[in-house]
Amino acid sequence: MRRMFWFGAGVAAGIALTRKVNETARKATPTGAAEQIGGAVRELAVAVGSFGADVRAGMSEREQELQDVVDGASVPRRQFDARAIDARPAGDGVRAPARRARRAER
Repeated sequence: MRRMFWFGAGVAAGIALTRKVNETARKATPTGAAEQIGGAVRELAVAVGSFGADVRAGMSEREQELQDVVDGASVPRRQFDARAIDARPAGDGVRAPARRARRAER
């Protein structure tokens, strides 16, 4: 009975070892290497997609937090007054660099 047990254990170990050797030999071929690289690229694409989804979720969460702060603020928003921009004094220096540049060209 003991001999049958060890014989069976040896057969099982031999089959397992043979499968492992064949699998390793197949991975060493160009086709096997391409499959491994393809699997790694697919795994990387899934990881990048997951990261992007996490970033988008975090952005929307933060945007909602900021919107809640803005909505809850008691300070009134300043109104845009276009007349204040148009009522600039004439000598504000906005056109002065252009005049100096023209003088320097002469």
